[in-house]
Amino acid sequence: MNTTLTSVPGIQVGHAESADRATGCTVVLGPFRAAAEVRGLATGSREMGPLDPAHLVPRVDGILLTGGSAFGLAAADGVMEWLAERGRGYDTGVARVPIVPAAVIFDLAPERPRPGSPMGRLACDHATAEPLAEGRVGAGTGATVGKILGRQNAMPGGVGSWALDIGEYRVGALAVVNALGDVLDAEGSIVAGARADGGFVDSARAVRSALGRGEMGGAKAGTNTTLAVVATDAPLSRVDLARLARTAGNALARRIAPVHTPFDGDVIFAASTGEEIRDVTSAEVLSLGAAAQAALEEAITRAVTEGTR
Repeated sequence: MNTTLTSVPGIQVGHAESADRATGCTVVLGPFRAAAEVRGLATGSREMGPLDPAHLVPRVDGILLTGGSAFGLAAADGVMEWLAERGRGYDTGVARVPIVPAAVIFDLAPERPRPGSPMGRLACDHATAEPLAEGRVGAGTGATVGKILGRQNAMPGGVGSWALDIGEYRVGALAVVNALGDVLDAEGSIVAGARADGGFVDSARAVRSALGRGEMGGAKAGTNTTLAVVATDAPLSRVDLARLARTAGNALARRIAPVHTPFDGDVIFAASTGEEIRDVTSAEVLSLGAAAQAALEEAITRAVTEGTR
């Protein structure tokens, strides 16, 4: 049984990694209507304009999540080329232009490669509707969590995914977790994070007690991020998708501590593969949002607890 994002009808996902498995990217292919919620204060992104409900372009063709910091945005060129070769994209009257919003995590290190156009193409080649591999794959290959005391005290991050049914619709989530903070389970216990003296440090507590004492040497601007995609086949408009992304984003606050820091670039994308837009009630949006939050919570924890399948 597929309990990952690809169980949402119309969604395909592909991972690609560098030859030395030090970094990678993950592509979510549509097309679909989409919106985004930006929670982090240190984001790196591309083509976010079409996610505004007022934008001319009604759909996007894919979403790219990638390592490599801003350098990794070059992988979106490969995704665009792959889609263009298959006749996908917004019809400008001259050529079809694939629309691919992208966001990055920071996994840079000396001598480490950076995702580029070939890796973006490879992720598209690997795209499938089969159950997703989780853990240190794709954009989560070089991810780490719990960096409050520096990378030497951190633990591996990764990619996680989960999906569930709500009424007649399917709601799924995918998370790339590269957070400054610790990752928690449903009971609030730390399952991955900063370690010292053989145990967890509890980064949230360390932050509360560190003011003015110089104890957050691992907290550096722009070096942490959690990226997420939530998707559904419910026939939501872009306005409703923006509401869905906002509600789903609460999952980060429930499973990462501390979260949305000045050092994280958190972004939550929301997508609908429903062919037609239908008016839905606020109560229906609330229910779908609660389901998206639940799926994303589980995806965040699975990113650090599930190995590659």
